[in-house]
Amino acid sequence: MRLPLTLRLLWRDARAGELRLLAAALVIAVAAFSAVGFFTDRVREALGTEAHQLLGADLLLVADHPWPDAARAAAHRQGLTLAETVTFPSMVSAGQGEGAVTQLADIKAATANYPLRGRLRIADGPGLPDREAQDAPAPGSAWVEERLATGLGVAVGDTVSVGETRLRVAALLTLEPDKGVNFFALAPRLLMSQADLAATGLLQEGSRASYRLMAAGPAPRVAAYRDAMESHLGRGERLEDARSARPEIRSALDRAQKFLGLAALLSVALAAAGVGLAARRYVQRHLDPCAILRCLGVTQGRLLALYGGQLLALATLASLAGVALGFVAHYGLYRGLAGLMPAALPAPSWRPAAAGLACGFVLLFGFAGPPLLQLRRVSTLRVIRRELGAPEGGALGIALAGLAALFALMVWVAGELKLAAFVAGGLLGAVLLFALAARGLVALTGRLARAVPTAGWGWRQGLVSLARHRGAVVVQIVALSLGVTALLLLSVTRADLVAAWRQAAPADAPNRFVVNIQPEQRREVARFMDRAGLAADLAPMVRGRLTDVSGRPVSAADYVEERAQRLVEREFNLSYAADLPAGNTVTAGRWFAPGEKKVASVEEGLAKTLGLKVGDDLTFSIAGEPVTLKIVGLRRLNWDSMRVNFFVLTPPGVLEPYPASWITSFHLPDEGANATAALVRAFPNLTVIDVGAILRQIQSMLDQVVQAVQFVFLFTVAAGLVVLYGALVSAFDERRRELAVMRALGARSAQLRRSLMAEFAAVGALSGLLSAVAAETIGWVVARQVFDLDLAVKPWLPLAAALGGAVLVSAAASLGISRLLETPALIALRSE
Repeated sequence: MRLPLTLRLLWRDARAGELRLLAAALVIAVAAFSAVGFFTDRVREALGTEAHQLLGADLLLVADHPWPDAARAAAHRQGLTLAETVTFPSMVSAGQGEGAVTQLADIKAATANYPLRGRLRIADGPGLPDREAQDAPAPGSAWVEERLATGLGVAVGDTVSVGETRLRVAALLTLEPDKGVNFFALAPRLLMSQADLAATGLLQEGSRASYRLMAAGPAPRVAAYRDAMESHLGRGERLEDARSARPEIRSALDRAQKFLGLAALLSVALAAAGVGLAARRYVQRHLDPCAILRCLGVTQGRLLALYGGQLLALATLASLAGVALGFVAHYGLYRGLAGLMPAALPAPSWRPAAAGLACGFVLLFGFAGPPLLQLRRVSTLRVIRRELGAPEGGALGIALAGLAALFALMVWVAGELKLAAFVAGGLLGAVLLFALAARGLVALTGRLARAVPTAGWGWRQGLVSLARHRGAVVVQIVALSLGVTALLLLSVTRADLVAAWRQAAPADAPNRFVVNIQPEQRREVARFMDRAGLAADLAPMVRGRLTDVSGRPVSAADYVEERAQRLVEREFNLSYAADLPAGNTVTAGRWFAPGEKKVASVEEGLAKTLGLKVGDDLTFSIAGEPVTLKIVGLRRLNWDSMRVNFFVLTPPGVLEPYPASWITSFHLPDEGANATAALVRAFPNLTVIDVGAILRQIQSMLDQVVQAVQFVFLFTVAAGLVVLYGALVSAFDERRRELAVMRALGARSAQLRRSLMAEFAAVGALSGLLSAVAAETIGWVVARQVFDLDLAVKPWLPLAAALGGAVLVSAAASLGISRLLETPALIALRSE
């Protein structure tokens, strides 16, 4: 009998609208939580189920230098099949003479049997259906991505110049199985045969390239080969297999999951407030039924089981609806990040749905469960003495239980206690600041309303009512301000920061970098640029790997920070100069003395990351020889100058004996675009990097990421509106009595409507005003303290945000206002 009674009571409360707010808060929270879960799960499933295709092999050996023949011989002894690729950036050009067009491309030279797992896909033209390719491009031909073909203005059958050789465009490349998630592909791909690599003349001393050796075969033999190679790995070498496929993608995905998940938790936190408000009203409205049931002999345990069953059924239904909505909504995230995703992702697993259901149960029982425990202790005397309120006690315990449930969700999403505690502390601090500001604004609004007697009665009464219901109004303003501030930061403030950064760069700041200049080309390149009217200073660049710090061998395992690990693993670009370069400032120690040798000046950011200080000895391996340098000074670099800068500099006479290439940067005006094409024609091995094009590509990627985050924060605004409606409904009885008294004293419905609309319009306006001021303040602090920029204040933003907030909140509150005004005054007074 208990289960049917529970369901009947649930159906009755649902029809009466008692559970509407609880259900809405749960659906929004679970939908936000699940949308992020479904999206990240699909990408993670792609990394798991298609790991071999993401590698293009069963085992991948990656290095920043060519693999020795011993690595190939060991694979052949195990009977494994091998394929090889070399990847590097370089210029590609099309056309002849003055009409030639050049563009930076990501070149991949592959053996004929690449890839060993998965298939390449190609098409004969833009928009045409693609097909599987059986082999890599044949010698003398290349496959290009559509983006590169469009930039060069070439079609299938045309020829392009790659270094010193010309290749025929045989097809458009539509899919590389081992390219994976396109987070870092700033330049379009050109795939060519490895047999043509030497003819290009592109790989010279100092060239940066990634060398990949792919192996495939029976699993036991692959495992044996892995074990044999793992113990012989050197610096700059690593292994990847199905268990560790594409670590850079997994790392980026982990960050995205945490960031989007914590953004979704802001919606969950606001929804939790809505659940708490709804639960409070639910308890108040069920005190009488519980007292009657107690008089009829229902025990406390039976009462708890009755209402606990209702909570369980509600949590199940609302969470399922939230999961369904989240599944639909995750396509919005996918659409926003479509440019960074592979062509297709596998279907999601059951895990996001289970996580969404768990979120719903934790949220409901954490915030609504403790208040409902009060129902079992309701006194039977309430049947004849209705002035008895809810059972006293337990308020602190109720609040702590809800906060503990919310913090548990944060730890779950963040994956670590420290990050969860940081986010929780930041959220709590923001809530307190917004609450204090909202309280002051509400008090000021009430005083202003009393000071303007000429205003209409309805508007003046509505504004004065803000101070009368200060507690509920502050909760409403805080909830809305959090969501709107996040949206303003991601839209208006972000755009202002980018614009300020662009304006801060000098008008003649270098916008082109030229790398891979060989020593024998140095004078000719300098003369070419001088004839073209391009001001450029060439700087030497020597590659060396850090091996020791003050006699202590260093490795990536010595550092916790990921950036430090990458820096230690890679080769540094070292250079030398007699005078302190422009844009450099000595912050510790000194600059080089005349004739000084075996010393170095280090960029202060690098020193901080690697824990270096003045007086330390740095040992680099350069061309196989150890070179020890003592740090005599630290420098701060002006990266905004866009000049060529180096982390480590030495005086002349230290690095000259070692192999080097040269690099330069210059400003190319819009009307001088042909100079780049002429430079590449004269020196085909050079790589010209268009900084503006790369920044535009990065901006495009950031715009997509921001769109996805803004989409998540829409749930936050929705949760804020739920809190607003919850605050209204939770005080429904109090407001109904106030309105009834006013109507009994002669107030008309139109006046009361204007009063309520004025009150909620003021709530929206104050929320918008507070959000705009917070966003402007945060943007200004970030601009000054982080980017050292001057950010112009937008005086119109607070006004626009206040107006938008007033319209939004008034529209959301109109339904509740209508319900309040529909209740006759006599009924409202008699029900008290």
